Amino acid sequence: MSSFLQAYTALSSASSRSQVSAVLQSVTDALPSQIDVTNRKELVQTILDDLTNSGKKSRLSPKDALPALQAVKALGKDPAGSEVVATNANLSALLGLSHSLKDNTDASNEALRCIANALLLISDARQTFIEKQVGGAEACVELLEKSTSPERIFLVSRILFLCTASMVHAGEYIRTLVEAKPPGHPGNIVEIIGLRLDGLSKSILGSAKLAREAMTDLLKFIFNLLLHYPKLVESSELDTATNQNDETKVIGDSWSDRLDGILPPLLRTFNSLPPTFPGPLAPPMTHVIHSLITIPVTPSLHSKWFASSYRNSPRSSSSKSARDSPVSSPEITGKNLLAGGSSSNGGSPTLGPSSARDSKPGAFDRAMNALAAGRRSISRSSSPQPPPTVDVLLRAYDLLDVSLGHYLPGTIEPDDASVRERCRNEGNSLDDALVPLVLLMTKLCVADEPSRTRVREWILPEDLDRTSPLEGRPDFLGRCLRLLACVHHTRLKPSVGEMLFAICDSDASSLVAYVGYGNVAGFLFQKGIMTAPPRSANSTVPTTTASGAPINPVTGIVEAPHEPLEMSDEEKEREAEKLFVLFDRLEKSGAIPPSQNPIRKAAQEGRLG
Repeated sequence: MSSFLQAYTALSSASSRSQVSAVLQSVTDALPSQIDVTNRKELVQTILDDLTNSGKKSRLSPKDALPALQAVKALGKDPAGSEVVATNANLSALLGLSHSLKDNTDASNEALRCIANALLLISDARQTFIEKQVGGAEACVELLEKSTSPERIFLVSRILFLCTASMVHAGEYIRTLVEAKPPGHPGNIVEIIGLRLDGLSKSILGSAKLAREAMTDLLKFIFNLLLHYPKLVESSELDTATNQNDETKVIGDSWSDRLDGILPPLLRTFNSLPPTFPGPLAPPMTHVIHSLITIPVTPSLHSKWFASSYRNSPRSSSSKSARDSPVSSPEITGKNLLAGGSSSNGGSPTLGPSSARDSKPGAFDRAMNALAAGRRSISRSSSPQPPPTVDVLLRAYDLLDVSLGHYLPGTIEPDDASVRERCRNEGNSLDDALVPLVLLMTKLCVADEPSRTRVREWILPEDLDRTSPLEGRPDFLGRCLRLLACVHHTRLKPSVGEMLFAICDSDASSLVAYVGYGNVAGFLFQKGIMTAPPRSANSTVPTTTASGAPINPVTGIVEAPHEPLEMSDEEKEREAEKLFVLFDRLEKSGAIPPSQNPIRKAAQEGRLG
C-alpha cells in the first residue's frame, strides 16, 4: 500500500479538518511516478465513495469537497485514474455532486472538470456519459441553458464537444439534441447556443476570465453539430445504394434547416470579436470561421448571409486609389500591431479597401470601432439597441487582408524561409491559418453576384496602377498572385486561385484579362485549361487603362512602347561582324550544322551585298 493511500485510509470522521486537508493536498501535489496503478485506482474510488456517502462516519465533510475533488482530478490525469472515474456509477456520482454542490461553485466546477478529463482520456466514457444510467445527455443541455459564467460554460461546452465528437457513436444523441425541443421551447439547443454566443461575446469584450476559452469550446461543440447532424438526417433519408456516393461530398454540401438559427449569432460573433496579437487569426475567431464554412448559402439563409443594407453601398469613384501607392497606403505600424500587422519598413499591409474612391474606414479602424461599439453596448445594456447589421463580406475581406499582410509583409515571397519561421513561432502553418478564411471568402463570392462585384472593385478597380508588375504589389492583390507561384503552401495556393477565379465570375478569360495569363497560367493548367483562353465577345473587362494605354494580356500591365533603335552604318557593321563571328564559332563547335547557319545561308543567297 502506497504512503498516500495509507495516509488517506488512516483518516476518520474524528480527524481534524486541517489533517484531512493536508492529506488531500499531498495527493494533489504527488508526482505521477509516486503512485502506482493499483493504488491510484483504489485511492480514486475511495475518495469518490467518501464524497458520495458523506455523513457522520465519512472521512470527508461537505467543506472537504473541493480539495477532495481536486485530488480526484489530479489522480485522473493518468489514464489509470480516469478509468475508475469513467464508470457508470462514478460519472453519475460526479454529475450529482455538480448539482448538489451548486452553492459551492468551485467544488461544483471541479466535479465537472473530473468528468471532462475522464471523457478526454477514455473515449468509451463519452458514450457511457450520455446513456440513461448516467443521465449526462439531458443534464448537459440543462447546464448550458442555465449557466452564465464563462468558467461554467467552458466546462459544459468541453463535455458536450467530447460527447459529440464521433458521429458513429454519438449519432443518436446529436439527433436528439437538435430535434428534442422545437424552437421557442426551453431546451432548444439552437436557441441556447445563440444566447451563450452573444453572452460570451460581451464577456470577451469585457475581458472576463476564461471567456475566450469558453467560446472556443462552445464553438467546437457547434462545429460538431453543424458537421454531423446534416449528414445524419441525409443518411436516414437516402437508401443504401444512393448513400454510397456520399464520400464525394465535402463540408457544406449537406444541410438541415433545423440549424438555420445558428447562423445569425455566429455572424454577430464573427463581426464583434476584437483583434488579437501577435497573429490576427487566433481562437476563438478561427473556430468561428470553421463553423461558418460548414453553413451553405441556402435560399432561406441568403438574406442572413448578405445584409440588404449593403446592397446599394457606394461604389468606387473614378479617383485614383490610394492603395496603388505603398507610400500613401494606410499601414499597420506602432499601435496598429494590435490588429496583427507588421511594422517592418515597406512591409506593412494595406488595410482593407479604404481609399479616396471608397468612403469606408480601414480594416484596423473598423475593428477598433466594432470593439468600442461592443463595449458601449455593455454599458447600455439597460437600453437595448437593435443589433448592428453584419457585413460578413467586408469583415472576412478585412481579416484576410490583415492576415496576408501579417504573414507576408511588404513584397516578401511566400516561399521565403522567414514566412515559415513566423508561422512556426505562432504554432501553425500558413495553410492552417489562412485556408478556412479563403474558403469563406470564396463561398460568399460564388453564392452572391453583388459580393463578387464589391470584391472586384476593392482589389481590381478600374484605376488600378498597371505601370508595374501586379505580382510585385505590396497589397492584397500582389500577395495573392505571389501565392499562386509558391511551392511550399500546397493548400493555400489553389485555394487563393479558386477565390480569384470566383471573384472573376468563375470565368477563365475574365481572370486572365484582369491579372494577365502569366500570373494564373499554373492555376488554370491545374483546372485543365492548357492555353490562354480567348477573350469573350461580351467581356466587359477593359483592354486599356483609363488613359488609353493598352494592357498586355500576358503580364496584365501596360505595354511599354517600343522605340526604334537608331544606329549608324558603322555600328550596324560592327554588330553584323559580331553575329558573323558568333555563328561561325557555333558552326565550328558542332552546335549547329552549316545548313542552319543564317550568316552562311544569307551569303550563299547573296543577301549580304
